[in-house]
Amino acid sequence: MKYKGIVETHVGKVYYNHVKVPLDIYEKITADGNKRVLCYIDDHDYFHAGLLPTGDGTYYIILSKDRMKQLGLSVDQQMSVKIEKDKSKYGMRMPEEFQEVLDTDVVGTHHFEKLTPGKKRNLIHMIANTKTPDIRIVKALTILDHLKANDGKIDFKLLNEAMKVKNRKY
Repeated sequence: MKYKGIVETHVGKVYYNHVKVPLDIYEKITADGNKRVLCYIDDHDYFHAGLLPTGDGTYYIILSKDRMKQLGLSVDQQMSVKIEKDKSKYGMRMPEEFQEVLDTDVVGTHHFEKLTPGKKRNLIHMIANTKTPDIRIVKALTILDHLKANDGKIDFKLLNEAMKVKNRKY
């Protein structure tokens, strides 16, 4: 579904740039309850996104500072937007290194798969935003070790401490 959008800025408790999604498009694409989409802006490669409510009946897609820079966007700029339903398993790209670690750890994978979709994406994002493959592997192992040690529950404070310890060793 294609439409013309404008980069807008939300100023409030949290500051962020976004593009609004027309209500008719939102209703069509989320008819099954899934609010995850693939978003194409000005014919660039897609990115995974969620359709978020403003609270006043409109919906939007967040455009991070890095994404704005990557796509060459600025506030008040008009752009062509195409969104389609995200049919991927996790709602984002799975780093190859994390998939390999999941494939080799049955217990860790069991705990990971029991997490909510948002927590899974959060953990995948932690790994995906790491620059080197070696550190992505270390993070993936650390996450699964944390899940196994905590019976499948995530304590992000403890997980971050474990990541810091592993980074010092690496």
